[in-house]
Amino acid sequence: MKSERRAKATMADLAAAAGVSPMTVSNCFKHPQRVQPATRKKVLEVAAALGYVPNLIASSLASGNSRMIAALVPSLRNSNYARTLKGLGDYLHTRGYELLLAETDNMEREEKVLRGLLGRRPAGIVLTDGEHSPLSLELIRQSGVAVVETWRDASPNLDMAVGFSLFDASRDMAQLMVRKGLRHIGWAGHDEPNSERYLQRQRGFQQAMEDGGLRSDLIFLAPESAGFAGGRLAMEALLRQEPKLQGLCCITDVMAAGALFECMRRGWSVPERFAVAGWGDYEIAAEVPPGLTTVKTNGVELGRAAGEMLVQKIETGEIDALTRRIPYELVIRHSL
Repeated sequence: MKSERRAKATMADLAAAAGVSPMTVSNCFKHPQRVQPATRKKVLEVAAALGYVPNLIASSLASGNSRMIAALVPSLRNSNYARTLKGLGDYLHTRGYELLLAETDNMEREEKVLRGLLGRRPAGIVLTDGEHSPLSLELIRQSGVAVVETWRDASPNLDMAVGFSLFDASRDMAQLMVRKGLRHIGWAGHDEPNSERYLQRQRGFQQAMEDGGLRSDLIFLAPESAGFAGGRLAMEALLRQEPKLQGLCCITDVMAAGALFECMRRGWSVPERFAVAGWGDYEIAAEVPPGLTTVKTNGVELGRAAGEMLVQKIETGEIDALTRRIPYELVIRHSL
C-alpha cells in the first residue's frame, strides 16, 4: 500500500492558522523588521508546526528581488573571517536576508564559484581582500550586483569597500616594539607571494624598521599550514641570521604563540630575553603565558558594516560613502 504524502502547507493555510493576513506571513520571512516581534514569533511557531517552508527562490524570480547575499572568503579556518561572517550574518538576518557562504582559496575556484552564484541572482556579494582575477571582476561588473570588498582600506575595485589599513596596523605594532627598546627584531610571515593582505603587513613592519634605522631584512616566511610550528621555525632561522635577535613580530597569533612555546622550551624569559607580538587577538592570545600583545581587529563590526552598506545600496540604490574604516587596536599584554 502506498503511503499518503502530507500535502504541503500554503501561505494561506499558515495565515489562517496564525490569524494574520497573507501579507503579514510574507513579511515575516522577507521583511521581518516590518512585523512586531510577538507576531513574527507566533507565525514562525505555527509555520514549524505545519511544516511550512516559503519558496524564496520562486518568490525572488517572480519579483526580481532576491533576498540572498553571497559571501566569499579565502579560508574558513581564519577566526578573523569567522567574526566578520558572524557580524554580517547577524545583521542580514534582522533585515530578512539569507547568507550563502563559499570558500574560495584561489582565483580559479573563485571564478567557478562566482559563475554558479551569479546564476542564482544574489542581491549582493561580499568579497574578502582585493585579490581577484580579471575574469572574476568582469563577471561581477556585468552582473550589476551590489558588492562590498572587506578587509580593504583602499578605494574599491568594484563598488564599495570596508576595512582598515593592514600596513598601518603592522607598522604601529612594530613601532611599539622599537619604542620598547628592541633593536634586533624579526618578522614571521606566511609564504604566500600573491597575497596582498600578507604583503601589506610585512611592508608595514619593514617601514617601521627603516624609520627606526634598523635592519628590515630579518624576514622569515612559513607555509600557513605550519601553524604553531611556524613560530619555532622563524626563531630558529632568524637567530642563525642574527644571533642578537631580541623579538619577533608575527603575522598571526598562532605563529606568535608558537614562538612563545619555543621560548618556554629554551627557558627564555618573556619579554626580558625575547619579546613577541601577534596579530588577530585570537582566544589563545589572552590565555598563553605571559599574555600576548597583539593587533585586535573588529571583525564583527566590519561584517555588520558590510551588511549595512549592501542593504542600503540594494534597497535605495544609493550609499552614504563608498568606503568605511573600522578601527583596529593594539592590545598590550606581557609578551612585549
